[in-house]
Amino acid sequence: MSLQKTMRALADPVRREILALLRGGRLPAGEIAAHFSISGAAVSRHLSVLKEADLVRDVREGQFIIYELNASVLEEILLWIAELKGEENREKE
Repeated sequence: MSLQKTMRALADPVRREILALLRGGRLPAGEIAAHFSISGAAVSRHLSVLKEADLVRDVREGQFIIYELNASVLEEILLWIAELKGEENREKE
C-alpha cells in the first residue's frame, strides 16, 4: 500500500462519496456515475484514482465493470492511525 496514494484518494469528497456508496455493496460504474452531477469521464477518473490506491477493486461482468470496496486497505489505515494515536499501547496496559 502506498500511503501517499491512499491519502490523496481519500482527500477528495467525490471519492469519499463513492466509497460510501460501495459500502452498501458492489455497483456497476454507470450506477455509481448516476449518483453525481459530473461527467462520466470525471467519475471514471475518480474510480481510477481509487483503484490505483487499492481502495476499490473492479471486475468485468459482460459489458459492465463492477466496483467493490477493498476494506483491507481501509483496515490497514485505521490500524496505522490507531498506532499514531497510541491506542495500541493503551490496550496493553
